[in-house]
Amino acid sequence: MSEKLNEQLEKVNKHKFQQDLIGWFENEMRDLPWRKDQDPYRIWVSEIMLQQTRVDTVIPFYNRFMGQFPTVEALANAPEEQVLKAWEGLGYYSRARNLHTAVKEVHECYGGKVPKTPEEIASLRGVGPYTAGAILSIAYDIPEPAVDGNVMRVFSRILSIWDDVAKPSSRKVFEEAVRRLIDENNPSYFNQALMELGALICTPTSPSCLLCPVNEHCLAFAEGVQSELPVKTRKKSTKVIDLLTVMVQNQEGQWLVTQRPSEGLLANLWQFPSVERQGHESVSRELEEFLLTDIGVTAEVYDEPWMKQDHVFSHLTWKMSVYYTDKLSVFDDAPILPERVAWKTADEIEGLALPISYRKIWRQHLIDNEKNDEIGEK
Repeated sequence: MSEKLNEQLEKVNKHKFQQDLIGWFENEMRDLPWRKDQDPYRIWVSEIMLQQTRVDTVIPFYNRFMGQFPTVEALANAPEEQVLKAWEGLGYYSRARNLHTAVKEVHECYGGKVPKTPEEIASLRGVGPYTAGAILSIAYDIPEPAVDGNVMRVFSRILSIWDDVAKPSSRKVFEEAVRRLIDENNPSYFNQALMELGALICTPTSPSCLLCPVNEHCLAFAEGVQSELPVKTRKKSTKVIDLLTVMVQNQEGQWLVTQRPSEGLLANLWQFPSVERQGHESVSRELEEFLLTDIGVTAEVYDEPWMKQDHVFSHLTWKMSVYYTDKLSVFDDAPILPERVAWKTADEIEGLALPISYRKIWRQHLIDNEKNDEIGEK
């Protein structure tokens, strides 16, 4: 530990800090479904869902997911397609796959009981230092730090830590700080209180310092520099991809869908045929060539896009343009479709695991189709 950090820690009345923080949490904690008990499996699922996703967004997904997979055994025995479908709309689907793989390991190797040692739990797929610390402390009352962005922000202000939180090396500084201040008698509430404080009071901008239960312990507040912390370098600009998507319906009313590769972005999810724009010719010609060359389907693509939308990932943005084909020009006469390509009915599409961007496209299609039917009736 650096001498500077050690000096900062010595300025904090450890017992009083713990008392003020946990006392506030006991009175103000939000009523969240994963706080009903200390079931390590339920806590594990919630922590994975909460990564890069807001609490309010997670709650309905969590309730639905736990309704389908209430136990380790239920999730371990579920097919991946069902798990991905239950996860649909949360994004970052690698989280679901890693969770599924890890739960299978717990079922097979640990008799269905989530391990309670740092070494064992950290060996599970998708369980990093934060998730391991959260499960161990919240479910098992083991005094392990659970350091995420919220906690780093809170502690950067409490202890006036000016290390760049965007650098991986800084995590060790904050983990050590939490270890020094954690309440070993109640690590569950201590870590949850830090997370809650970061979410509700010690927010990224305009922190509510006068409402903070530990403001008398906060060195940044005392120095008037709370708005300058944490120090965080900006992310590099994201890559932008012009993605062309085409809605192809045959004369039997089925829709053409393709399954993404088994590895990489949105692995194994289904989508409508899509290709990155090359810009060599008109979009309709480009899509017709793509359908013929890559899928073996001949179709006439309309010249104008039916829908446009942007879908933002953490590292890239899809600028999506969606086109229809003239279904009278589409014939399902190919003897065999390529692997991971299929014709699906509307009902079957409802049951597929689609990325949220493609689910939005499908829902908009249904809305427009319903409107057209209403106009036709009039």
